[in-house]
Amino acid sequence: MDYRPWTMDYRAKILFLQTMSISKTYQPKDAEDKWYSYWLQHKFFKSVPDGREPYTIVMPPPNVTGVLHMGHMLNNTIQDVLIRRARMQGKNACWVPGTDHASIATEAKVVAMLKERGIAKKDLTREEFLSYAWEWKEKYGGIILEQLKKLGASCDWDRTRFTMDDDLSEAVIDTFIHLYKKGLIYRGVRMVNWDPQGKTAVSDEEVIRKEVNQKLYYIKYQVSSIKYQDEVQKSSDLILDTSYLTIATTRPETIMADAAICINPNDERYLHLHGKKVLIPLINREIPVILDDYVTMDFGTGCLKVTPAHDLNDYELGIKHNLPVIDILNDDGTLNEKAQILVGEDRFAARKKIVPLLEEAGALEKVEEYKSQIGFSERTDAVIEPKLSMQWFCKMEELAKPALDYVLDGEIKLIPDKFINTYRHWMENVKDWCISRQLWWGQQIPAWYLPTGQFVIAKTREEAFEEAKKFHNFNPETTTGDLTQDEDVLDTWFSSWLWPISVFDGFKDPDNTDINYYYPTNDLVTAPEILFFWVARMIMAGHEFRNDLPFRNVYLTGIVRDKLGRKMSKQLGNSPDPIDLIGKFGADGVRVGMLLCSPAGNDLMFDESYCEQGRNFTNKIWNAFKLVKGWEVDDTLANPNQVAIDWFDSRFSQALIEIEDNFKQYRLSEALMATYKLVWDDFCAWYLEMIKPVYQKPIDRATYLKTVEYFGNILKILHPFIPFLTEELWHDELFGERSETDCCIVAQLPINGEINARLLTDVENVKQVISQIRNIRNAKQISPKEILDLFIKNTPGQNYKLYEALITKLGNVSSLNITNDKISGAINFMVHTDEFYIPLNETIDPAVECERLRKEKEYLDGFLRSVNAKLTNERFMSNAKPEIIENELRKKADAEAKLKILEDNLSTLAC
Repeated sequence: MDYRPWTMDYRAKILFLQTMSISKTYQPKDAEDKWYSYWLQHKFFKSVPDGREPYTIVMPPPNVTGVLHMGHMLNNTIQDVLIRRARMQGKNACWVPGTDHASIATEAKVVAMLKERGIAKKDLTREEFLSYAWEWKEKYGGIILEQLKKLGASCDWDRTRFTMDDDLSEAVIDTFIHLYKKGLIYRGVRMVNWDPQGKTAVSDEEVIRKEVNQKLYYIKYQVSSIKYQDEVQKSSDLILDTSYLTIATTRPETIMADAAICINPNDERYLHLHGKKVLIPLINREIPVILDDYVTMDFGTGCLKVTPAHDLNDYELGIKHNLPVIDILNDDGTLNEKAQILVGEDRFAARKKIVPLLEEAGALEKVEEYKSQIGFSERTDAVIEPKLSMQWFCKMEELAKPALDYVLDGEIKLIPDKFINTYRHWMENVKDWCISRQLWWGQQIPAWYLPTGQFVIAKTREEAFEEAKKFHNFNPETTTGDLTQDEDVLDTWFSSWLWPISVFDGFKDPDNTDINYYYPTNDLVTAPEILFFWVARMIMAGHEFRNDLPFRNVYLTGIVRDKLGRKMSKQLGNSPDPIDLIGKFGADGVRVGMLLCSPAGNDLMFDESYCEQGRNFTNKIWNAFKLVKGWEVDDTLANPNQVAIDWFDSRFSQALIEIEDNFKQYRLSEALMATYKLVWDDFCAWYLEMIKPVYQKPIDRATYLKTVEYFGNILKILHPFIPFLTEELWHDELFGERSETDCCIVAQLPINGEINARLLTDVENVKQVISQIRNIRNAKQISPKEILDLFIKNTPGQNYKLYEALITKLGNVSSLNITNDKISGAINFMVHTDEFYIPLNETIDPAVECERLRKEKEYLDGFLRSVNAKLTNERFMSNAKPEIIENELRKKADAEAKLKILEDNLSTLAC
């Protein structure tokens, strides 16, 4: 059936909503297409400032290069649950979507597109390349947002932002200038992560560490002088051949960049080498042997090659010992002239070719298999090269302190709070941020160079020229055309750290209505791996530019893994396509499946069976609705179901409190499970069975109306988790006529009423009685249609006669009879301390019955021991809440009473 209410005229829409009737089976795709379009048409997602309390979430902007993956599914499902719930609480819910320009990834995509067209980037001007980049972005950049709509994401799409929108780019440039003027941005040569394929520096978070099988090469360096026999005699006998020393390295292609060999001054094996020099194999360049306790004596050979240009630790060692820096690699990872040999070869090709050269020279001692961690570029998958490079940096220490205080003082809550220590460690050991990237796609750094090499920081060429005139050595013949803008762009994170402010135009117009109403935002949902790289920096920016926090709560999701615990990835082929999952199980089923196994901060072990469980849940709701709708109502009938109604009133209120408590603590998985149990167990499995009329018989009006009311409230509490099915059922004729905007998405959540605790306890006991009767039927293969007799011993803990109608109906027993004595030959069972009997007119085998009683006694003995262990545990008794201790004492009394009855029964049977 093709529902298209958004194309109808107003009168037709009303008629459509009034007459819609439930179909035989639920068709998720029809409902999803229909209701998402309807919500959009009626602007239910749209938010403008008004007098209501705002509730605001800014979406972590996915890369424009991205397509929906399981991590996005989890993250955005959580955001949508929170935003839908806030909307139904009467808050002005605003969820701001957007995308990130992803400099490295997007530039790589554009270069690949150009290559297919036979165009090389080097043959284009910057402006020509950027025109192609915008072409690519407009064609592919919105794919992931369209996919999120399939999930049901209720974003205010009119507010969609892009990190390279004009206003947002201007904010980035203004931020750079502001921080430069404060002395927090500077330019200098530092060791960076270099991507030879992307030909750019990358941030630490864009480096993926992987364990790789490598080879460890033991290379001999000849000592350049042999006039040290006296020293050799005084040294250890461990050195067999003193004419050379041996180092171990995984990178033999970098030996030409060596500046020294380092040994520990306390290593007795190498005392004879103190103050000596050695020759680098193949090129015979002389380098010193230096002493530093940085070298671990028992690791490898105890001799370390120091290559300051190509290793961060070596660079620090080089600074300490004033060593030269010899960079033998070009930006693309090939060897340059400084290498002297293998010039022009790729670094990995050079590694292969240098091995036989070392062997021929007698400088290769041995080769071993070796495993180690290697950094790969997240964007290009190229092996990262540590490289000294002139870059722009932002000083972080001053910015980090207030950002740390917000979290430690509890103004910003990390959920779960186990991440506070990680956050604290990062912030207390913060390093300056490399913010420049050697790319064209992004915000170009506003640095302008004069022919003299001096530079000024300004927003435009004209402003730069005016600043340049202030230099004392300014050449009056210089024109604006002589100024050259820095070729680099700013790190993508340098735009996204401004996201909560810039999406509300807080830089362009710092006192506008939106920023004053929506900022600070409420909740941020993101991944722990970018806690420092994005979350912390947003907190820094919020304090620096608004003197306020950007959000109040940070919900940190776990990593989505497969059922074997492996992180999902394209390479492993273990990541299902989310759109395929939605097609198979429905968006509601996938949402439920994702949330059922995703406690905050813990990894999600995903399996499709969770989505199947979600789909089964939606089918359960659909079938329960069909059941209720199929009942015929007789206005002449009295209400025989008041006990069931009163019980579900209390149970519903009890569940609402539990659900609300879970939401307050951001335990969304637990909130869903509490909702799931209320609907599946309490409503479908018990309440509907309690009040269901006999087959083809009518139901009374009072029970029917109350049940319809319950169903409406159930749809409300389900809606944040299951938006499509609930909206579909909400508009069914069962609920009568609804106006065009009377939709579940904006229905007010129910509030809890009074709770009759005694009634809840009594009905739980009644349910146990019914379950025991059913268990006996199954064990004895007695038909559910066969009516049984039920007796209770005349010392009940509660008055079961009040619930006789429920017990007789659901247990299919004739009546509830009171007996003063044990009934010989009857099957007996206990609920708490109450003893029940079902005569079966069959001889009970004493041996079998004794065995059953012994097993039950053995279980209770163990249970009692565990309870007593808690009650005698001083730590438990000191820390547990009074109600928990009281509950344990009740368990103890209950178990002791049951054991007394079991012992009496065992005695009677002479077991």
